[in-house]
Amino acid sequence: MKFGVVVFPGSNCDEDMFYTLKHLLDQDTIKLWHKDSDLQGCDFIVLPGGFSYGDYLRSGAIARFSPIMESVIKHANQGGYVLGICNGFQILTESHLLPGALLKNDNHKYVCKNVYLKPMTKHSLLTQTLDKDKAYKIPIGHGEGRFFASSAILEEIEANDQILFKYCDEAGNIIQSANPNGALNNIAGICNKARNVFGMMPHPERAADIMMGNTDGRHILESILTEVYA
Repeated sequence: MKFGVVVFPGSNCDEDMFYTLKHLLDQDTIKLWHKDSDLQGCDFIVLPGGFSYGDYLRSGAIARFSPIMESVIKHANQGGYVLGICNGFQILTESHLLPGALLKNDNHKYVCKNVYLKPMTKHSLLTQTLDKDKAYKIPIGHGEGRFFASSAILEEIEANDQILFKYCDEAGNIIQSANPNGALNNIAGICNKARNVFGMMPHPERAADIMMGNTDGRHILESILTEVYA
């Protein structure tokens, strides 16, 4: 599988993701500049975290119109894999590749800390090999990470098993006190109906190298490589 990490002006997690995929997981990985439109044969596109275009209008709102996004949207609509992390998740909702929206944190502050995630489904590349009884410690760093959607959309994504992760405590309990941003139903990550587009606010690439003292995020990214789920 060939990975492409899109670089927008303001991206700041592209190097982390590139390093993790290419050097830690030994995958064929390239960077894709936002002004280009050629995905260069990549099977799996990653939209990394950061502050694309400075988030001056609304997080992800301007990046959605970058030239490369036309190709990313086409790739996704044809069944190609796309993962958006943090700002990348915001871009995917702005592009309507994922439902809902990411709003300002309920405390109106930027939050940067480790949180715990509980996998909610086995039916996705991102979660297929994860232990649903385990709480994975993954860092977050965002000011607009509060997942919001209408009641109808919430019911739909629940019914379709589209929720990838929910915020939980260290013991795996999905409780409001473990919710770092006020996300509805503690939602930390979702996928689309076709199960080929994934978005999550926490940063697995920041918890992939043993030198960081935490490799829980590596398990999430390694799940992509197993290719068990179809």
